[in-house]
Order: sequence, then structure tokens, then C-alpha cells
Amino acid sequence: MDSFEFNKFAGAVLGSVLFILAVSMLADALYETEEANPQAYAVAALEEGGEGGGAAEEAKEVPLATLLAQADVARGEKASKKCTACHTFEEGGPARIGPNLYAIVGAKHAHMAGFAYSAAMQEKSSEIWNFEELDHFIADPRGYIPGTAMSFAGIKKPQERADLLVYLNSLGSNQPLPEPPAEEAAPAEEAPAAEEAPAAAE
Repeated sequence: MDSFEFNKFAGAVLGSVLFILAVSMLADALYETEEANPQAYAVAALEEGGEGGGAAEEAKEVPLATLLAQADVARGEKASKKCTACHTFEEGGPARIGPNLYAIVGAKHAHMAGFAYSAAMQEKSSEIWNFEELDHFIADPRGYIPGTAMSFAGIKKPQERADLLVYLNSLGSNQPLPEPPAEEAAPAEEAPAAEEAPAAAE
């Protein structure tokens, strides 16, 4: 291959490369696209869901009495294992970091004689540990009684707390469980057409 033919070949290759680059740049300019926004679909979906979507996601708070009615003593005994490092549960059991919890439901806040309760707990010593009080305290001890010496972070699941409460209640307390609230009555429905038929026939 002489130099003339080589130059022709090289020129053709170079021309092809330049042509491809030019077409590519032109296409990019004509069809420029923006990078997809990953949040776009989430916003669209939220808008489609409407205001009711957020309300549906919120868990409906179940009354404690309903949870207690559904509670299980065996599950509560299992949940109590979280408490055994600080408490005993048997009748006449000794105090540990915390007081013995036998017959705690219905007892006074500072119920164990000789135990060194915090000043915050002593201030409530005349109050009774009912189901509501125990539920709030077990959920967030320091939030419910600021200044308590109890360092436990709390049990956040409502049904687990209810299970624990019925277990504690079975240990010498045997307090009656509160009655679950009656379900709201359904709106009165219109009388069926069949009931109106006799009147129409008169």
C-alpha cells in the first residue's frame, strides 16, 4: 500500500469517527434529559393517596382494658424475664436492686417494708398500683415518675405490657380486670323496603 492509498484510508477512518462524534453530540443536544428524581414517585404516590393515607398508617390506640382481655399469662411470664435481674416475684421473695413484686397489683407504690425507695416513689407511696398506673410506669419508668431510681428503659409494646400485667396480677393480686369498652354502635340503617311493603298494601 503506497502512501496515497494509506492517506485515503486514514482520512476515511478519521472522517467516520468525526461524523459519529458529531451525530452523538447533536443527539445529546436535541434529546437532553434530566436525571430521574427518586423522590418523584413517592410524592406522586402520596398525593394520589390523599389525606386519608397518612391517617390509615397511624396505628389505632387500643384501650388497655381490651389488651388485658386479650392478654396471656404465659406470655407475661416470659416477658417478666426482662425484670428478674432487679426483681423477685415469689411470695416473701427478697429485694434485689428493686423490690419484690409479689401481689404488686393493688398494692401501694412504696409497698415493700424496709426497701430504700427513691424520694420520687416515696412521694407517691399512698397511691395504688392499679393496671393503668403499672402500664404507664412499665412503658417509661423515668418519664412517668421523674426521679425514680428504676433505670429500666421500659417495655414499648402495649400487648407485651398487658401480658406482663396479667401475669403480675396472677401472683397473689387477682384483681378484677377492667371491662373493655363497648364497641361503638353502628349507625342506624334505613328500614328495608320489605318492611314498608305491608303499609303500602293497606
